[in-house]
Amino acid sequence: MQPIDPARLTQHLRHLTETIGVRLTGSPGEAAAADYVAAEFAAAGARVEREVFPVQTREVHGQELQVFHDGAWHDAGCLAFVNTPGTGGEWREAPLVFFEGPTGYQRADLGAELRGSVVLHLGCHIESRENYRRLMAAGPVGVLMVDARYPGAVPLADAIFPTYARACGAVPTLNVAFLDAWRWRERGATRARLRVRGGMKPAESANVVAELAGSEPDAGILFIGGHHDTQAESVGADDNGSATAGLLELARVLAPLPRRRTIRLISFGAEEQLSVGSSVYVRRHRAELTARGRCLFNLDSLGSLLGWNTLWGSGPRELDGLVTGYFRRHGQEVKREYGVLPYADHFPFVAAGVPALTLMRFNCTAGRFFHHRPDDDLSRVCPETMAALLGAVADFTAEMAAAEQLPFAATIPAGEKSAIAAHWEDLFGGWE
Repeated sequence: MQPIDPARLTQHLRHLTETIGVRLTGSPGEAAAADYVAAEFAAAGARVEREVFPVQTREVHGQELQVFHDGAWHDAGCLAFVNTPGTGGEWREAPLVFFEGPTGYQRADLGAELRGSVVLHLGCHIESRENYRRLMAAGPVGVLMVDARYPGAVPLADAIFPTYARACGAVPTLNVAFLDAWRWRERGATRARLRVRGGMKPAESANVVAELAGSEPDAGILFIGGHHDTQAESVGADDNGSATAGLLELARVLAPLPRRRTIRLISFGAEEQLSVGSSVYVRRHRAELTARGRCLFNLDSLGSLLGWNTLWGSGPRELDGLVTGYFRRHGQEVKREYGVLPYADHFPFVAAGVPALTLMRFNCTAGRFFHHRPDDDLSRVCPETMAALLGAVADFTAEMAAAEQLPFAATIPAGEKSAIAAHWEDLFGGWE
C-alpha cells in the first residue's frame, strides 16, 4: 500500500481553506467543497454518488450588539447562531438578565424572570429539548450564548440544534465571548440591544459517497466518514479540513488494493448543525446498515499541531484493542474515552446499531482552543501527524477489508443502548 502523503494532504487543505474558504452548510462554499471531494474520489478510482438533502442555511449580512453599563452603550462582538432568525434589520432592546444555564433550569418558572428580556445564557449547548422548550416558552426578546467551554475573548460560531428549532421555535440568538460576558457582569450591565440583518433560508447540502467495491458483497461494508462543512466565518483547516483531506488520501491509497469487503468513504454535509448529513444517511440506508454495516471509522479535527489523540464512540472492546495496535505501528498512541458522545458523525451510525468510533486530536480539555474560530487555519495543523494517524486508519481498513473473518463483532455495548436511544430521540428526533 502506498503511504499517506503529507504533501498531498497540504494540497487538499490549501484548496479547501484558501481557494474555497468558509464552507457553511447550504452555502456555495460547501457546494464547492462537495464538488472537489467528488472529483478527487473519482480520480482515485471510486464509484461516486452524491446524496442531496434539504437544510436551512445561515445567510446573515450583519450582526450588531450593544450592552449598557457605566451609564453608556458599548459595542460588543457577536456571531449570530445558525437556525435562529434575524431581527428584520431592526434593533431589539430589553433588560439584560444573567442566566446560569447549568443550574437555572431547576427553577420552576422561567417566564417570571426571563420574559421580555435579553437572556445572557451561560453555556451555549442546551442538551435537553425540554429545557430549550422552556426557554423559548419564557418569551425572551433574544438570547446571548456564552460558550463556557472556551473562556476566551473571541465570539465563537455555533448552532441551535435543528430538531430543537423546528419543534420549539427560536428567537434571535448571538454568541458572545466569555470574557465580554464576565466584564458585563463585573460592570453591572443592565440592558442589551441587538440587530441581525438576514437569517435562515432553505437550501441544499449533500453527502458525497465513494464506493470501493469488495469481491464478496455479503461480507459487509466498512465505512470511513468525515464532514466537509464549517461553521460561520471559519475556514476550518482542522475542523474539518483535516478529515476531508484525509478521506481523499485514504481513497487514493485504498482504491488499488484487493478486498473482500466493500469500503465506503462518505464526506458528510451539514455536520456543524448536529450531524444532519450523517443522520440523513442512516435514515435512508437503515436496512442496508443493519444487514451489511460492520463498523464506521469517523474522522473529525485530527490535525492539531500540539495535542493528543482521542477516540470516542461505541463498539465492542475487542475493536478498541485492535485499533490501538494499528496506531502504535505508526508511532501514535490514542486515549480511548468511554460513554455516549452524540456530537459527531459517528453517532447516527451507533443509533442504527453499527459500531462506530471518531478520531479527534485535542489540545485542551474542552477540545481545541481555536474551536469554531476564524483562526482555524493552516497554521493550526500538522500534515505529518495527520499522515501518521491516517496511515493507521488505512492499515486497519485494508486488513479488515481483506480478512476472511472480522476479529470483532458488529455490536453495540448493551449498557450504552438506553443512552443512545435517548439522545437519538431528544437531539435528532428519532427515526422520524
